[in-house]
Amino acid sequence: MVALLVLIRVLGPDGSDAGDGAAAVTGATPAQRDESPVEVATPPITAEADAACPALMSQLPLDLVGDPSRRVASDSPYAYAWGDPATTLVCGIDQPVVPPDGLLVTVTDLTWWVDTSDPTVNVWRTVGRQAAVELRIPASTDGAAAAVLGPLIVGAIPAA
Repeated sequence: MVALLVLIRVLGPDGSDAGDGAAAVTGATPAQRDESPVEVATPPITAEADAACPALMSQLPLDLVGDPSRRVASDSPYAYAWGDPATTLVCGIDQPVVPPDGLLVTVTDLTWWVDTSDPTVNVWRTVGRQAAVELRIPASTDGAAAAVLGPLIVGAIPAA
């Protein structure tokens, strides 16, 4: 019904252009999504990953802090990417061994070990989950992706 009213308003009751007072329907072409795949290295799939990661992967957003999802080139179904430069997520990594001087950060009830040793990317790894998750965030951006994804990880992957 609403669509019919819109068409009548735009086209006029007889199907011709409504002319005066009718809103013109225009629009810009949306930006093209980057269809090139993001290469993501993944570890061998473990029983822990198969048990926990599907629940997380099914909840991941199509857009992450304004960045659209990207295709992933990976041997694992537990990898995902957004944006350019890409933020990548891998579920089912080896449990991290946090060094004594490692930076631990708790964001939205999830503890992460953050490795900032690479000047191009900050690597966030979950601590204390049955399956560990790694989030690689370009150093040129903030950690908002971790704040957005944290509640999804907490809800999908039980604490160890």
